Amino acid sequence: MRLVIARCSVDYIGRLTAHLPLATRLLLVKADGSVSVHADDRAYKPLNWMSPPCRLDEELADGAGTWTVTNKAGEQLIISIEEVLHDHAQDLGVDPGLQKDGVEAELQRLLALHVETFGPGWSLVRREYPTAIGPVDLLCRDAAGAVVAVEIKRRGEIDGVEQLTRYLKLLNRDPLLAPVRGVFAAQEIKPQARVLATDRGIDCVTVDYAVLKGTDDPTQRLF
Repeated sequence: MRLVIARCSVDYIGRLTAHLPLATRLLLVKADGSVSVHADDRAYKPLNWMSPPCRLDEELADGAGTWTVTNKAGEQLIISIEEVLHDHAQDLGVDPGLQKDGVEAELQRLLALHVETFGPGWSLVRREYPTAIGPVDLLCRDAAGAVVAVEIKRRGEIDGVEQLTRYLKLLNRDPLLAPVRGVFAAQEIKPQARVLATDRGIDCVTVDYAVLKGTDDPTQRLF
């Protein structure tokens, strides 16, 4: 990861345009290639960002200049830097992955037992399928035999979609598995996460935990 604090303005050019005026901001460049722009509020949410795969081109002289971030669709994030106040790179190593809370762990267990919840003819390949960046919750095959990676959350937000996107990128490099598509399953999926998932070709499934546990009318739909 690279962490840069700089006085900068930011312009997004793509399906729409957006402008952030000159201010001191935090710029994060992660090992997956993503670039995000943060202010000193909004919790973890960036003001603007570019998700991988994308390319970062730097044109700096004496700490001033331009970063141009371009994704595969040709959209650009242009960061005009007036002054760099701090620039630090740190290798964070392999992340062990997010530890599930009780509900998420139970959802994963139940969906592994009842993988046909996602559709008739589905089968489980493996629960907690290992990758270099952490385990995929469920690796399955659909009725047509295609491989599907399922990420399970109690509450589905953008970071969960990003996590599944990274898993899919790795899994699709394996010729024995590819092509691999994704399913994002949660009790509740935020609208922004659903939009991002749809844009990346990831299916969203809302799961009724009570029905899945058999504590509600079993004739009801699970999603």
